[in-house]
Amino acid sequence: MIEFIMSPVVDLLLELIALPSINPAFLEGRPQLTGEKRVSDLLECWCKKAGMDVATRLVLPGRHNLFASLAPPLKPTGRVVLAPHLDTANIQSEDLLTPRVEGERIYGRGACDTKGCVAAMLTAMARVARGGVRPERTEIVFLGLVDEESGQEGSRAVAASGWKADLAIVGEPTRLKVVTAHKGDVWLYVDTRGKAAHGSRPELGRNAIEEMARVVAALGGPYASKLRAKRHRLLGSGTINVGTIQGGNQPNIVPDSCRISIDRRTLPGEDEKTVARELRALFRARGIRASLSNMRGGSCVALETDTALPFVRDFMKAARQRRPCGVDYFCDAAVLSSGGIPSVVFGPGDIAQAHTANEWIATDSLETGTDLLEAFLRTLS
Repeated sequence: MIEFIMSPVVDLLLELIALPSINPAFLEGRPQLTGEKRVSDLLECWCKKAGMDVATRLVLPGRHNLFASLAPPLKPTGRVVLAPHLDTANIQSEDLLTPRVEGERIYGRGACDTKGCVAAMLTAMARVARGGVRPERTEIVFLGLVDEESGQEGSRAVAASGWKADLAIVGEPTRLKVVTAHKGDVWLYVDTRGKAAHGSRPELGRNAIEEMARVVAALGGPYASKLRAKRHRLLGSGTINVGTIQGGNQPNIVPDSCRISIDRRTLPGEDEKTVARELRALFRARGIRASLSNMRGGSCVALETDTALPFVRDFMKAARQRRPCGVDYFCDAAVLSSGGIPSVVFGPGDIAQAHTANEWIATDSLETGTDLLEAFLRTLS
């Protein structure tokens, strides 16, 4: 274990950064850098020393969700969950795996996304555990989730299990704002088919790339304009982005196939079926011949949580926030919410620093986030 001489929450974050937990989907053949087990093992020992009951549940081979709970002295009537993810994005350099403190910033992969949340949430829980007075009837659970950065298999396993809570505070860098809404995310392939021919006689073929050019123009023009016309009070408008394109083999062959991948950010009430219907109608109206297929196995719908729910209201009050806010990105909150767990997003740090080549979090944000979480946990009955 690395020895540091900072505050407890900073020390814990530095230890976490020093343990690589890159999502295996992004880095093959480097087991010493991937997977959440090293982080989970450290936290299991840490939580037991802090007086928490610890359990793990298998999600994927070698990858477990971590549950650490503070049981109330009386029969529980409520449950609040602190739920950050334990995996990180890939790294541009292994230097990101060496934590460092410079001035008022902590640098390293996961500093803000989301090992900072892990450290703040567990430190707040530990303070309550060691403070002598726990909530009498509300169980507090730390839920360290695997695989958020890829398929969200950790949160999907929890949602599918039927495990319930009155509130999940999902850890993401929100600049200490309580987020009650976030956009959904639909990833689709669009394929066009043509007929191959010699490049000297293009009239004998049918160019799939030219047909795809019509698709891209329709998406970026009339379809994007239609999305901008519909606005959500916290999330603004849905968006469309063409992220990749592949087609053709060589310059002197008329291409017979072309594929693009698109990222459609959705609003509450929209899903994969909604988007597919819109796009098929768009193509049909313009005489475009194209097919759609889903790139993902699990649904990634938008989040919208009722701010009138008692636990949500109380958390916003503890965070000194009067009005809800929304974010553009997708996270585990919507998955847990779809499983019947009202969810919000909260954490220290700024999403602008996530996944960057010089990821960092401000120490004052980390310390303040810990204090706000502790203050909320102490309001529980």
